[in-house]
Amino acid sequence: MISTTTPTLEGYEIVEYKSIVFGEVIQGINFVKDFSAGLSNIFGGRSGSYESELLKSREEALREMEERAAAMGANAVVGVDIDYEILGSANNMLMVTASGTAVVVE
Repeated sequence: MISTTTPTLEGYEIVEYKSIVFGEVIQGINFVKDFSAGLSNIFGGRSGSYESELLKSREEALREMEERAAAMGANAVVGVDIDYEILGSANNMLMVTASGTAVVVE
C-alpha cells in the first residue's frame, strides 16, 4: 500500500477514487510515563516516553487507515493528513487520526 501526503503519485495514474478513509487511535498515557515526562519538563530535555507513545499511535493510525483502504479494493491512499489531539478530563489521552483518499492506481 502506497500512502502519500500529495494528491497524486508520480509515475502512476489514479484510475478510481474509492472513498475517504480514516484510522483513529486513542491512547492512554499511564502514571509512570506522565511522571517521567514531568521530570523532563522540570529539568529540560526531550520526553522519550511521550515520543514513543506518539510514534506508536501514529504508526497504528496509518496502518488502520491503509487496512480500511485495502478492504475497499484500493492500492494507495493520497492526500494523507495526520492530526493529534489531547483528550480526557486530566488531559491524559492522546488521539491520533490519519485520513486520506483511497484510490486505485496503475
